[in-house]
Amino acid sequence: MSAQGKVWFVTGSSSGFGRNIVEEVIARGERVVATARDPRTLEDLVARAPDRVLAVRLDVTKPEQVQESITAALKHFGAIDVLVNNAGYTLLGAVEETSDAELRAAFEPLFFGAVAMTRAVLPHMRERRTGTLVQLSSVSGLVSYPGAGAYGAAKHALEGLSESLAKEVAPFGVKVLIVDPGMFRTKLLGPSFRPMPELPAYAESLGPMRAWVAQSAGTQPGDPVKAAKAIVDAVDAGSPTLRLFLGSDAPAAVREKLAQVLDDVNRTEQVALSMGF
Repeated sequence: MSAQGKVWFVTGSSSGFGRNIVEEVIARGERVVATARDPRTLEDLVARAPDRVLAVRLDVTKPEQVQESITAALKHFGAIDVLVNNAGYTLLGAVEETSDAELRAAFEPLFFGAVAMTRAVLPHMRERRTGTLVQLSSVSGLVSYPGAGAYGAAKHALEGLSESLAKEVAPFGVKVLIVDPGMFRTKLLGPSFRPMPELPAYAESLGPMRAWVAQSAGTQPGDPVKAAKAIVDAVDAGSPTLRLFLGSDAPAAVREKLAQVLDDVNRTEQVALSMGF
C-alpha cells in the first residue's frame, strides 16, 4: 500500500451503497476506481478528486468488461487493495411467478458477476499477498422471505461461495468480508427493483409483502451513509469478522432464523434418538 492509502474498486458505483462507499473513500483521502454501466453517472465523483478517482465503464455480466476494468485500474493506480462487489438489483415475486429468464438474469449480476470480479482480481492480490474482498450480500442471504426467493437464492449462493473463498485465500493474506444489510434507504426498492407478474393465487401469501414494499420505498430505517462508513471502517480495521451485519433489523432477523434452525436440530435429534440412529 502506498502513502496515499488503499486503492478501492467498487462495482455499481452510480447509486446506493456503491456510491456511498466511493464517497466515503474519497472523504478519507484514498483512491478509488468507481464503475458503472454508464460512466457519465460518475462524473461528479471524479470532479471531487480527479487525481484519486478513476471512472470506468463496467457491466459485471460482460466478461470482457470485467477484465478490461481490472486492467485499467492496475494500469492507472498500480494496485487494487479492496474489491467491493456491489452491483445488482432486487426483484419480488413468488417462485411460480418468476420465470427461468428472470431467475437467471438475477443471478448474473448478483452472483456470477461478483464471482467473475473476484476471480479477475485474485491473481493480483495473491501475488501481493494482501487484499480484501467485500461481498455486498443481504440479510436475505441468510433469511428467506415470501416473494424474495430469487433474490435470496442469489445472495445465499454468494454467501456460501464466500465462506469457502475466505478459507481458500487466507493463506495468501487475502481477507473476505460478507456484508449483510437489513433495510436501508437505497434504490433497491425504487429504480433497482423489479416486480414479477402477479398471480391471483398468491394474493394472500405475498399481498402483505407487496404492500410493505410499495409503502417502504425511500423510508427504510437504515442510513446508507452510515452503512458505508461502517463498511470502510471494517476494512480499515482488517476485517476482523467474516460477516458484518448492518441495520437494527438484521441481527434480530438472523437470531430468529438461528433459533428456528436450532429448534429443527433439536427436534431432529429427538426423532433420531427415538429411531435408534
